Amino acid sequence: MRLYLASTSPARLTLLRQIGIEPVVVPSEVDEDAAVAQVEADRAAAGLGPLDADSMVLLLARVKAEAVVGTMPDGSPIDGVIIGGDSAFEIGGEIHGKPHTPDVARERWHAQRGGTGILHSGHWVIDHRGGVARGARGGTARATVTFANDITDAEIDAYIASGEPLKVAGAFTIDGLAAPFISEISGTPSAVIGLSLPTLRTLLGELGIDWTSLWDSPLNR
Repeated sequence: MRLYLASTSPARLTLLRQIGIEPVVVPSEVDEDAAVAQVEADRAAAGLGPLDADSMVLLLARVKAEAVVGTMPDGSPIDGVIIGGDSAFEIGGEIHGKPHTPDVARERWHAQRGGTGILHSGHWVIDHRGGVARGARGGTARATVTFANDITDAEIDAYIASGEPLKVAGAFTIDGLAAPFISEISGTPSAVIGLSLPTLRTLLGELGIDWTSLWDSPLNR
């Protein structure tokens, strides 16, 4: 069984490899801001409020997975299971995605130092066995993250200069340079990295796919 990862996230790729799965990476090329803006506009027109964090990450996970349905860029068929994922960090009543710039990342770190927030992880799984989309399931997971209260300004500046926090939700990772700045995690650790592995296992099971069939070992080839 092949797993097609509709994401270019190095953290998600590394996470799957660490648990014995070698995915086929298929970039979704989704304009995330535009996708959220369209849904927000539709909700506003219907008199509804903005998306909450869980709804937003689930939406983006779905559009990423659906964007690669069909064939690979080289024209070869996708035969297996497609997974899309997205993450957002909620702290102080605000939802944070990727900061993109050093100034934004620095502002967030100064605000979240010593604080606690919730990492929301969205997942969308499409059964694409035989080259045809047969069904899909989606779900979210949460993990609470607490930052150390003695992180110095110099440490924050050094971390920002590394470039790591600019392209990750919440401007931090737990599997990289920011790990020593995080004092406590409550929930599934893999959700903070980018994919809740227990959630994925459950969604695949609902589609009749055995998690162990994805393991990249001689017994499964």
